[in-house]
Amino acid sequence: MPTSVAQLEQWLLEPEGQRLEFKEAKQRYDFEKLLKYCVALANEGGGTMVLGVTDKRPRRIVGSLAFDAPERTEAGLHQRLGHRIPVEELRLPEGRVVIVHVPARLPGTAWEIDGQYFKRAGDDLAALSSQELRDIFAETGPDFSAQPCPGATLADLDSESIALFRERWARKSGDIRRHDLSDQQTLRDAELLVDGDRVSYAALILFGTRAGLTRWLAQAELVFEYRSSEAAGPAADREEYRAGFFAWHDPS
Repeated sequence: MPTSVAQLEQWLLEPEGQRLEFKEAKQRYDFEKLLKYCVALANEGGGTMVLGVTDKRPRRIVGSLAFDAPERTEAGLHQRLGHRIPVEELRLPEGRVVIVHVPARLPGTAWEIDGQYFKRAGDDLAALSSQELRDIFAETGPDFSAQPCPGATLADLDSESIALFRERWARKSGDIRRHDLSDQQTLRDAELLVDGDRVSYAALILFGTRAGLTRWLAQAELVFEYRSSEAAGPAADREEYRAGFFAWHDPS
């Protein structure tokens, strides 16, 4: 939704803090600096950068000539950072104001530019410390695979794959009673049916038929990482599979 004049007036009254950053930028504003501020704001939970406003209170609109083509600036930000960052302008009697809306980073991730992770420090920028980065990367985000896939049913799962899984689970656990379980009970025991026996994304990824995967996960990409030990391996060792067919891998 476009920013209203009332919303801008409210921002002018608020202190410059976690969610707001003001710059006069009367003539221009360095694009590389803008990139770094976007990274910093995203790493702090997202926020809004306003150009064409004094950064000391009481604030007033002074107008800005920076980034005269907001759509081109938005495209440039996406190209460099890989994220959509809306850029808009308000033309007011006091002058033109440019507003940059920076989304929050996802849990467990941090934004960077040219290998540098930024945060704001007073009126300037600073690098995130190694401890701050460790804390960010240690965050736990929501488990997408545990969520139910709207519309998916047991018909989207391959019975032969479930049977193979059941047989190997019985062998691995030494519990031969698992051989006699139904597909539905097997999936329940593996916690692959959720919220009243709804098919989870994990069940679809592991056992989905080609038709089911095409219907519900057509745009998805899975990355399988095989390791000979628990040690972390380099990203270059990964193999990526984009086809809609997945085989069960028995680690035993």
